[in-house]
Amino acid sequence: MEWAALVAWVLTAGGGVVMLAIWVARGGMRQRESGRIRPPLILGHFALAATGLVLWIVYLAADSDALAWVAFVLLLVVAGLGFTMFAIWQRQRQARATVTQAATATSGPAQPAEQRFPVAVVALHGLAAATTLVLVLLAALEVGTS
Repeated sequence: MEWAALVAWVLTAGGGVVMLAIWVARGGMRQRESGRIRPPLILGHFALAATGLVLWIVYLAADSDALAWVAFVLLLVVAGLGFTMFAIWQRQRQARATVTQAATATSGPAQPAEQRFPVAVVALHGLAAATTLVLVLLAALEVGTS
């Protein structure tokens, strides 16, 4: 269970890195407007997720129950930040779908950086994150160990 959680976490991180790179390349660090994913939110999500992943690797090496639970609690916080960002992203997509604008207005620089995320990457990242959360919880509970 612990190793499956690690694999799921690494896959989740891969999708997250792809989205972070797109966000930075499309000007996300300069976003300050309300209703957009702002730097502290996305960078905090990334930093806490990376910290949790490192703790999980240390847990695998040390087999410390306390580390497993710390990683799980950290992952809950990361998931909360992720849901917040998903809600912002989804709200933006719905607003764009309901408003008919000229092509230049929807694809110009005013478009939020996160709207450049491929839908498939967002979906797979969320699915992998949910899987990771469940696997980490099961591992922390020592389900499936003898």
